[in-house]
Amino acid sequence: MDTQTFYSHGKLLITGEYLVLDGAKALAIPCKFGQHLKVSPSSSQFSRWISYTQQNEVWLDIEFDLLSITKQNIKSESDIETRLFQILYEAFQLNPKVFTQNYRFETNLEFPRDWGLGTSSTLIANIAKWANVNPYELLAKTFGGSGYDVACAESGSALIYQLENHLPRVDPAEIPEAIKPHVYFVHLGQKQNSRSAIFNYRKNKPLQLADYISKTDEITSEMLKVKSLEHFQSLIDSHESLLSEILQLEPVQNHLFHDFQGNIKSLGAWGGDFVMAVSKSNPKSYFKSKGYPTILKYSDMAL
Repeated sequence: MDTQTFYSHGKLLITGEYLVLDGAKALAIPCKFGQHLKVSPSSSQFSRWISYTQQNEVWLDIEFDLLSITKQNIKSESDIETRLFQILYEAFQLNPKVFTQNYRFETNLEFPRDWGLGTSSTLIANIAKWANVNPYELLAKTFGGSGYDVACAESGSALIYQLENHLPRVDPAEIPEAIKPHVYFVHLGQKQNSRSAIFNYRKNKPLQLADYISKTDEITSEMLKVKSLEHFQSLIDSHESLLSEILQLEPVQNHLFHDFQGNIKSLGAWGGDFVMAVSKSNPKSYFKSKGYPTILKYSDMAL
């Protein structure tokens, strides 16, 4: 077997956070930053897994017997190893054919691990490609979630993602060109645990769920048709108010950026990672003065 290489894009969820789990339409974008996976036959009796950061520094380097993983006869030394072995085991369950020998695995991230752009989802997507299994099934058996991130991993454009009868539906979408120059992504530096956020949402799911989903779908559809910045900004406010009601959390703009001359929307799990800032003028100096130096233009982040 020759060396095989795989690549998956990172992701950002623009609308439909949490509600996408219950069938709401979600607008998402694949990112220009992603993760590479290289797999080659092992020259030793063990498999080796090496993961590199975007600065080419090793953050994980372990040796293990892949065949022992398939028999669930291996001990892990950390939570990261436990999760990796679980992914490999579930991939084996879905397709045992590629698990007949040991390999050398090498991953390379293109973004910092704390950015929340999908270190896990790009890994799931890449392993699914290598093992020739359904990435949504592999995700369901490991991390869980709606699957929009796996859809982004393979997409070449923005998309509308929806679960219909628990099955993923992916339709291409396009953010209006008039809006893109006014969109910025700001990193808050507060890494969120998506699994915990999903658990809390499911525990406190609103009674009027169908109404919330309907309103979210309307906002998502409207966002793709806007012709003015003001309209787009009003839709952001409506979406933030809606999610604030559901989650019983204060919108991030009220909490951190009440004096911002524009509109700010949480993305993905509320409270961390990136937010989307929309304004007529470049807001970089504002956010830097608040202690948030990582600000990317739409064209620098979105595929």
